[in-house]
Amino acid sequence: MAFPAAFMDNLTARCDIVDIVRGYVTLQKKGKDYWACCPFHNEKTPSFSVSPDKQIFYCFGCKKGGDVISFIREIENLPYPDAVRFLAKRAGLEVPEDNRNLAESRRRARILSLNRDAARFYHQLLKAPEGQAVRDYLQRRRILWKTAVRFGMGASLDAWDVLLNAMTRKGYSKAELLDAGLVVKTQKGGLRDKFRNRLMLPVIDVRGDVVAFGSRVLDGSEPKYMNSPDTPVYSKRRILYGMNLAKNTKRPGFLLCEGNLDVVTLHQAGIDNAVASMGTALTEEQARLVDRFHKKELVFCYDNDNAGEIATSRALDLLRNAGFTIRILQLPRRRTETGEYVKQDPDDYIKFQGVDAFERLLNGSERAADYRMSQIAAKHDLKTDEGRLEYSKEVSDFIVSMDNAVERDIYTHRAAEAAGVTKTAMEELVQRTAKAAYSRQRKQALRRELNPATQMVQPKERAFRYENVRSARAEAGLVRLLLMDESLFPVPFPLTREDFSAPLLAKAFFTLWDAKEQGYPVSFHLLSEALTQEEVSHVTSVCQEPESSENASKALADYIRVIREEAERRSERTGEDVLAAAQRKYKKRKNEGGTRI
Repeated sequence: MAFPAAFMDNLTARCDIVDIVRGYVTLQKKGKDYWACCPFHNEKTPSFSVSPDKQIFYCFGCKKGGDVISFIREIENLPYPDAVRFLAKRAGLEVPEDNRNLAESRRRARILSLNRDAARFYHQLLKAPEGQAVRDYLQRRRILWKTAVRFGMGASLDAWDVLLNAMTRKGYSKAELLDAGLVVKTQKGGLRDKFRNRLMLPVIDVRGDVVAFGSRVLDGSEPKYMNSPDTPVYSKRRILYGMNLAKNTKRPGFLLCEGNLDVVTLHQAGIDNAVASMGTALTEEQARLVDRFHKKELVFCYDNDNAGEIATSRALDLLRNAGFTIRILQLPRRRTETGEYVKQDPDDYIKFQGVDAFERLLNGSERAADYRMSQIAAKHDLKTDEGRLEYSKEVSDFIVSMDNAVERDIYTHRAAEAAGVTKTAMEELVQRTAKAAYSRQRKQALRRELNPATQMVQPKERAFRYENVRSARAEAGLVRLLLMDESLFPVPFPLTREDFSAPLLAKAFFTLWDAKEQGYPVSFHLLSEALTQEEVSHVTSVCQEPESSENASKALADYIRVIREEAERRSERTGEDVLAAAQRKYKKRKNEGGTRI
């Protein structure tokens, strides 16, 4: 056990799951449980439940679940030991450390310490004479020194091993430098600095830790931008550059850009809600990070080119049911001295047009629906009959996807005007499209209803699928009963691991049972430690099923009987020796010790 049982019981007793979850989402009580829109996937109708009685959470939409430790692991992206430490710090408890669980935490702590020292080293180089080239670059980009300090900027030199030597002198090993992504291997097997001759931009998470680095080359060489790889402390899917500062904004929402320097320029100009997605399209994890700060407005300001349009469309699809008010800010192309029109990013626009002009564009940015309508229109030649017909078909699909009836009516009228047809004709097309969509949904629902009952109880994850549904349902019942009332169970227990048909349920049950036999109280946090997040979620779904305490003894006896019967059938199918089967049955009866359940 990673932490002493007494400490874990004290910790989980002090960390009420409702109080913890309420710090991340708005909960509403319905009946005995609390409900909210899930913080782990986008939805409009709440399907995320928190049970104060069982001290577990479960989302009926994305199927994530677990106890308070599992929740912190998932939402803060922490391994189990660090999630325990996170909660212990919140509860004011000192963590009794065990050498067996310190290895991974020490590894993470060393990488974070190394990143912090590397950021300080790069910043000192920026201030030193050797950093003059980077300071000149900042001046050309009109980045003020106070802004550079606020973002912790630094300089990497045009040399092979400056950081490598500096950090090894501070006591960090070469393996740790590799682990942090600060050095790379050469073709000859040596090591060299990953970042050379670049402006360095530390990536700081919302807890204030330096988790990675972004960088920008000073000349025209490639790659222009270079970021840290994923490491034990950094996943680019989970981080938004600048969120450590933007989280304190008084503005109603966040402004999402593509580049780190766009964020820097916007913050310098007073637009302090800007963040960037580190060179990737917006991810579900980043959307969850935004939602944590209870901002309900998102403005996308990606580059006005094909890649930017694709990234914007993907983000809109991702956030379709997220409950955000989404607007799109498309910066106009800029005409150069040669008469050529080129794209602009926020950094360019503010430099050439000024902050006030950008604020006016920001305030007038179009709603997501208008952006989608204009995108659809741009794909078709509305001067031809064929183009208008294809446009009408595609736009009707989009209008049907709108939840609000008034919104559907408004955009039906606009679509009719764009296509050059009457509103009545467009309304009829939208209605036919809606009926066809409803018919498809009904057929899908009917197919699900006609599936065998065994398919309905199968876990969503293929890795957890049951080979024997009858036995697995009984095994799940044993897990529920053991968590509900461990005193029901006879000792010794009349079943073995081999009697279970579902490996995960066997793992869950005997994790709890082994703790009971060692004198520890049976608690869900034992599963959070022993199982993966996906496994914990599935066991939580099992615990969501009703189990009556009034007939618990009879249910226990029935579950054991079913598991035995199915185990014996498996033995017969696999050709187990008759004598061996008889001996196994005799052992079971003997283990019961005459106890009737």
